[in-house]
Amino acid sequence: MGALMVIFSFQPKQRRKATDSVEDELELSAVRHRPEGLEQLEAQTRFSRKELQILYRGFKNECPSGVVNEETFKDIYAQFFPQGDASTYAHFLFNAFDTDHNGSVSFEDFVMGLSILLRGTIQEKLNWAFNLYDINKDGYITKEEMLDIMKAIYDMMGKCTYPVLREETPRQHVEVFFQKMDKNKDGVVTIDEFIDCCQNDENIMRSMHLFENVL
Repeated sequence: MGALMVIFSFQPKQRRKATDSVEDELELSAVRHRPEGLEQLEAQTRFSRKELQILYRGFKNECPSGVVNEETFKDIYAQFFPQGDASTYAHFLFNAFDTDHNGSVSFEDFVMGLSILLRGTIQEKLNWAFNLYDINKDGYITKEEMLDIMKAIYDMMGKCTYPVLREETPRQHVEVFFQKMDKNKDGVVTIDEFIDCCQNDENIMRSMHLFENVL
C-alpha cells in the first residue's frame, strides 16, 4: 500500500500567498462533481484544512479537470515503476478508488481513500485492502483474484527486481497465503477471515503504520 504515495507529488516547495487558499476553494467547487468544498472534506476525512489544500494542489497539477480517468491514472502510476509494467495493478487500484464505479476518480474519491490508507483505523485499512483484492466485488476473495493481484504486483516491480523469479512463484505465494486465510476451507476468503488473518500477522500490522505521518 505504500506504493500509493508515489502517485502524485503533493508538497510544493515555494511559499504560497494567502489568496491561494481562496483560489483553491473556488476552483474546488468549480471542478468537483458534488458541491462540498474543503470544509466538508475536512469533516469527512482525517486531514486538516492545510493538508487538504496541499493534496488538492498536487491533484490539480496532474488532473486540471478535477477528475482522472483510468488511462491517465495508469500513465501517472507508470512513471514510478519504469522497470516493470504497472498497468494491471494500476487498474485494480483505480477501481478501488472509484467507489461509485463511474469510470473516474475525483479529488473527493482520492482523499477519502487516502484518508483511510494513511489515517484510518486498522479495521478501515483492512476493509479497504479487502475491497482491492475482491476484484468482482461479490464479498469474497477467490484464489484466482488473489493470484491476479499478486501477478500484477510482480509485473509492476519488474523482472530486474526478482532476477531469479520463476514463473510459478506468484502462484506458490498465493497458495501459502490463501490456505492460511481460508480458515473453513470452503474455497473463498470472507472479510472476517481476511481481517482475522491479517491482524495476527506481525509484518502486515507493521506495514499498517508505516505511512501514518507522511503529510
